[in-house]
Amino acid sequence: MEDIVASRIQEVLPWVKATPRPRGFKGLVLVEGCRGGEDKLIEERVVEADKVLPVHGVARADLGEIASKAASIAAGMISGGECFAVRTVRRGRHGFTSIDVNVAAGEAIRRATGACVNLDNPDKVVGIEIIQDQALITVYPGSMVWRKKGPGKAPLYKLFKRISVVQMPYLGPLDACYNMGVRIGREVQNFEVGELVIAPSGIIEGDQLLRFLQGVFEGIESRYRVQEKSYSRRPHRVPVRLQDLHQLVRARRREVLIVFEPEGEPVSRLSEDLWRLFKTGRRINLLFGSREGIPPGVYRFADLVVDLAPGITLSTEYAASSALIAIATLLHDRLLGEDID
Repeated sequence: MEDIVASRIQEVLPWVKATPRPRGFKGLVLVEGCRGGEDKLIEERVVEADKVLPVHGVARADLGEIASKAASIAAGMISGGECFAVRTVRRGRHGFTSIDVNVAAGEAIRRATGACVNLDNPDKVVGIEIIQDQALITVYPGSMVWRKKGPGKAPLYKLFKRISVVQMPYLGPLDACYNMGVRIGREVQNFEVGELVIAPSGIIEGDQLLRFLQGVFEGIESRYRVQEKSYSRRPHRVPVRLQDLHQLVRARRREVLIVFEPEGEPVSRLSEDLWRLFKTGRRINLLFGSREGIPPGVYRFADLVVDLAPGITLSTEYAASSALIAIATLLHDRLLGEDID
């Protein structure tokens, strides 16, 4: 997108020079000849530009010079009552690392401003973009940083680990059993629930159950491999267990049982009830039907019977994920500050 961005900037601001991929580094467009306020115009009119940072100062790619220049700039833009963080992106070969720059510049800025360091939720960010022998320095509000984690967000995987998904197996043509198993396996692993219990009701065909289980294990494994590569923490591999549905209900009568079927109350009305059940600290069992629904006799033993989407029959592979998303949506704000392990 660099050439497109540079072209759009030149159309909007014909008096500047926009250089895509300066010195061959991808993902950058360097804009020179600005008179002031061009960054706002680019933000407003060039949707292809992911991040627009005005350069407040330039230094040689030397650790001491970068720290000195960053402190000088920050002294006029960060007050003693604010917190800041330094973010460095280094391109090219240097005798120091990005962390070295963060430490040196951070200490110099702290001394110059009296501001505190807050890496997770800073009021201001001092950005240092090093391009070979040049360091471009910018200061921008911490609110410009889109965070996957941070204040106002509860880590929901801790909540999901307390949940047992009880799924009646999908039975029928063998290829359909396998494909449905893969989808369900991927979904439960995606949310890292505490366990998946496959719970048939009555006598069933063994070859159909076998293919379904093979698909479940394949789905869990494929998603788990992705999580291992992308997560900074160790993901939880969902264990799979097998138990007759009616015997499971008998065995877990002292635990929380929630049935998801169209005969229930709309989930939007059950926020208080769900919160009350989750606060008990007991295991939460979510029961889902398949081509046949949960037997009505089980409803008598359930703490709640929930309708996820009134007027709509959800397909088997989407039921558990829809329920988990609904629960997370209703309970997320209540979980802030709570110990949900």
